[in-house]
Amino acid sequence: MTSQIASEALIPNPRLSAFSPFIGTWTTVGHHEMMPGITLHGHTVFEWHEGGAFVRVRSAIDEKGIPSAIALIGSDDAVEQFTMLYFDERGVSRQFEVSIAGRVLRWSRTAPGFSQRFVLTMDVSGDTLVGVSSLSKDDATWEQDMELTYARDRA
Repeated sequence: MTSQIASEALIPNPRLSAFSPFIGTWTTVGHHEMMPGITLHGHTVFEWHEGGAFVRVRSAIDEKGIPSAIALIGSDDAVEQFTMLYFDERGVSRQFEVSIAGRVLRWSRTAPGFSQRFVLTMDVSGDTLVGVSSLSKDDATWEQDMELTYARDRA
């Protein structure tokens, strides 16, 4: 049985409207620095969650070594910022700060010995995204980690 508790809150969050162009199912292809010579193949879905109160991101890569993950993006009206909570199949959970400006979506986290950032840029057609992740193990030097190209599924 589905609970009806707080069903009045299952409405679009107007603060998240900037994420609309990213909503959809995407096929991904890319490379990871730790996996030379291997082409990564997978899928990512950006979707409205709980009636649009949040954005949910689900991702999976077919090749072993890259974990499948789920993330939720929400907003904080008081500080006018977005936050993403991430969880993957390894049991790893992380919190990222998120920003969006036009066709560029970014998330990052600062953690001693393992800081991360990801930049996802949409082309003018809205059908292709290019994502680049970087990491820092010393909180000073950044190295590119993974690059993915996303193609919007039109089926």
